[in-house]
Amino acid sequence: MIDKPRLRLVFLFGFVALVLAGCESRTENAMLKMQEIRNQPPLPVEPPPTFTPVPSYSYSSFQLKSPFVPTSIANELKVMSGKRVYPNLSRPLQPLESYALEELFMKGTMRGASGKIIALVRTPDGEIEQVQKGSYMGKNHGRIVGITPNEISLIEVVPDGQDGFIERPRNLVLYGNAQ
Repeated sequence: MIDKPRLRLVFLFGFVALVLAGCESRTENAMLKMQEIRNQPPLPVEPPPTFTPVPSYSYSSFQLKSPFVPTSIANELKVMSGKRVYPNLSRPLQPLESYALEELFMKGTMRGASGKIIALVRTPDGEIEQVQKGSYMGKNHGRIVGITPNEISLIEVVPDGQDGFIERPRNLVLYGNAQ
């Protein structure tokens, strides 16, 4: 009969042998799989798709209106061609030039002491400013060229999109409901 310590030792060696027999090298399996893949014949590569060339188009309607420029701007550019316009950046800005023209409201007109028509314009802050012909308002260097009881006529100097400027007429009409 085998004594207990020896039995334990035999059992321990048997267990270790089983554990070691169960462990294989993972790299060996990976190498075998890679060799198997390398031995397979290569797959054919699909040919690239054929592209049909796009037919070229020669635009021959240069003298006609451009479909990419709105009509009003095209007319302004045609009128202004050859005329160089620049905003006067050296003059001091007037109070109404810090607001966009869309933010200002014409509230009415009155005659000054000299008999000139003065227009009353309300700012978004609720302040009323007096302007007359020759004053400036709006962010686009808008110079007032005329005042009637119902509207203020301006000429703005705006970029033309081609490193230059054009003059654009604008009107500020009397705001209907005086507040």
